[in-house]
Formats: sequence, C-alpha cells, structure tokens
Amino acid sequence: MALSLPGERSLAAATPANPFAAFARWIAKAQAARTRRVALSALLELDHSRLSDLGISRDDVVAALACNTHAGPMLNAARARNARV
Repeated sequence: MALSLPGERSLAAATPANPFAAFARWIAKAQAARTRRVALSALLELDHSRLSDLGISRDDVVAALACNTHAGPMLNAARARNARV
C-alpha cells in the first residue's frame, strides 16, 4: 500500500473529465501522426543517393513508417549505424 502526502494528487484526480479536452488531444495526436506519415512518405520519394547523403536507406524509412511510435529515434539510430560503416 502506497502512502501519499496530503498535497499529492492521484493520477485519476490529475486527468481532466472534460470530454472536449480529450477530443482536442485526440485531434492533435491524429494530426501529428499524419504529419509524420507525410514526412516519411516524402523521404520515400527521394532517390537512393539523396537518402545515402542523409545517412539512411529506403529500408530504414520503411521500418520507420511501420513503427507506430516516433520515427526520429529510429532514423537517428540508422544514421549512427551507417556512419560507422
């Protein structure tokens, strides 16, 4: 059993019960996901030499597109891996 101090709030108390705010957060997440997909799709349109100038390959971009989380760390890792080669 965890004891909390009088000034601490539980996680349930910290989340707002406002459905409009929840809908606004959902819209913001959907817009961010669409922006990410559009940016990665634009990378797929580049030719091999441009992608190698960036330090990534087409396979790295496809893997980042398949990932549902942020693609930035995945592409940064690919760039670091390709820089060592």
